[in-house]
Amino acid sequence: MAVDKIKSLGFVEVSGTVAAIDALDVMCKSADVELVTWERKLGGRMVTIVITGTVSDVSEAVSCAKQNCMAQIMASNVIANPHDETLRLVRLSASRLAKNKN
Repeated sequence: MAVDKIKSLGFVEVSGTVAAIDALDVMCKSADVELVTWERKLGGRMVTIVITGTVSDVSEAVSCAKQNCMAQIMASNVIANPHDETLRLVRLSASRLAKNKN
């Protein structure tokens, strides 16, 4: 999904890459959401997953991840109708992810 067409953003932060992949799997199976980007900090010990979709889908996905992820969710949030500056930060992260693919 193009970052310009984002209706809402969901953030889930967990400890470890395996837990992040599990959280993403739970979110994608529970609602109509898509991965925008992910950030790994502290050598991958803290991973933030960023998803997008409608406000209701993103809220449901984040809620399901909090209840069903194999590891404790350290932080989570849903932003409806994100501000342009917030989108700019997410675009920067997504562009680094796309750059690393190439």
